[in-house]
Amino acid sequence: MAEKIVHVLHTNEKLGAVPEWNAAEVADDELVADKYQGTSADRHDMRMLGRIQVLRRNFNFIPILGFSVVLICTWELLNLTFALTNGGTGGLFWGFTVACIACVFIYLSMAEMASMTPTAGGQYHWVSEFSPRWCQKYLSYITGWLLAIGWQGAIVGLSFVAGTIVQGLITLNNPNYVPEQWHGTLLVIAAVVIAVAINVFLSKTLPIAEWFILILHVVGLFAIIIPLLAMAPKNSARVALLDITNSGGWSSKGTSFMIGLLTVLSSMMGFDCAVHMSEEVQNASETLPKAILWGAGLNAVLGYLTVFTLCFTMTDIPSLLDSPTTFPFLQLFYNVTRSNVATAIMAAIIIITLVMAVVSEVATASRQIWAFSRDNGFPFSRFLRRVKPGWNIPLNALWVSLAFGVIIALINLGSSVALNAIVSLTISALISSYILSIGCLISRRLRASDPPLPVSKFSLGKYGLAINIIAMLFLVPFFIFCFFPVGTPVDRETMNFSVVMFGGITIFATGWYFVGGGREGYRPPNLIQNRDV
Repeated sequence: MAEKIVHVLHTNEKLGAVPEWNAAEVADDELVADKYQGTSADRHDMRMLGRIQVLRRNFNFIPILGFSVVLICTWELLNLTFALTNGGTGGLFWGFTVACIACVFIYLSMAEMASMTPTAGGQYHWVSEFSPRWCQKYLSYITGWLLAIGWQGAIVGLSFVAGTIVQGLITLNNPNYVPEQWHGTLLVIAAVVIAVAINVFLSKTLPIAEWFILILHVVGLFAIIIPLLAMAPKNSARVALLDITNSGGWSSKGTSFMIGLLTVLSSMMGFDCAVHMSEEVQNASETLPKAILWGAGLNAVLGYLTVFTLCFTMTDIPSLLDSPTTFPFLQLFYNVTRSNVATAIMAAIIIITLVMAVVSEVATASRQIWAFSRDNGFPFSRFLRRVKPGWNIPLNALWVSLAFGVIIALINLGSSVALNAIVSLTISALISSYILSIGCLISRRLRASDPPLPVSKFSLGKYGLAINIIAMLFLVPFFIFCFFPVGTPVDRETMNFSVVMFGGITIFATGWYFVGGGREGYRPPNLIQNRDV
């Protein structure tokens, strides 16, 4: 086996690429069996990337589609209806419409890059490949840090939502129940532990499980909206679709709408998750673009069904917002069905899909850590990039995701504000990575001195530059409003600490890059890959 690995490394050297690891280190790992190495196109892509196939390619189109749409959990998050404070039902409808239009251009851009370079590194790799030479290394390095921390925060954030829904159900069934922070912390830890355990011990069966969760994701929606549409009193079309409210105390409904839009937008952000699994996807350069675009389209349709249902059935928003469960949708389910059991069953569908979304987020986050460590992006990269022989999963990166999730959850015992500050980093980190990667792609398209863009199975052709620019016109204001608080006046409890976390991570990563050895140790992917293969 060691001889086979050395042969691969020597082949890459002859082609002019710098191998990702030295031969002595890689010899401790095992290449996957031939049946898991994918198609001839996958093998060609790995040689082009200068990488070695150490993960199993056991995802095809339907499993990676299920993986993506369940992780994003669009309609499940829309049920949380945090946008009601800023925007109301009209803001929810038009905000989701704006988000869907923006995502058309964003994900078309990302699908093309995924087809050009199907790598688990995703955005930090694309930044390295397409950015101007003078800032290639630094921008790629910062993007890798933001992505890794952002996805780790997403694990805790979604686990926290699932846990607090459980607490809301307990409150509904037992009015004397007093939710304690440690209750929520234990539920978060339980969700993280379950998700990591599935990724470690059931990794081979994960693609099969995605089929069934995809079915639940689709069928479960109809199990919820049909009773609501059949039994709930209805708003008029004018109130449901045009009534934009400003309950956050902002100076105008426009500002309130933009802040509410961010909560809706988060239900469609994150389809780069499929890209971070690309080295486990068969025929990745063709499958990934289809999974990204079909996944975004499917979740947009399911999201619209949810938005229409909520806009027409939420007839008394103030009372729903004042629900002792803290979740308006739980109160809505109960008001319509008048049954604790029916409410629990409907809520259980959402809880199950959210927990399975955490499973997918753990997989995504661990692959991002592993990929960035391959390029010596983190301290202790040598440990983080190890792949357990025979298991063919980034086990050490999974343990780091577990430790990070538990430690961040424990912060909730001291301060829920601190927990929210860390979790809030996710959406700003993702949007910033989209801005950097698409912005670098625009720069590459405009640089006449550089070679043409790589040939890809999915290409935007002559419309590429226009689509990329439109995507940026949406992303930049989205990024700015990521840092606005939910309402005024702003105090310690209502402050949006995302700007503090984003700035802190950026400053720390920059300091480590210049002072901590990152500049010398980090090997940007553009130095490893070879397009002449």
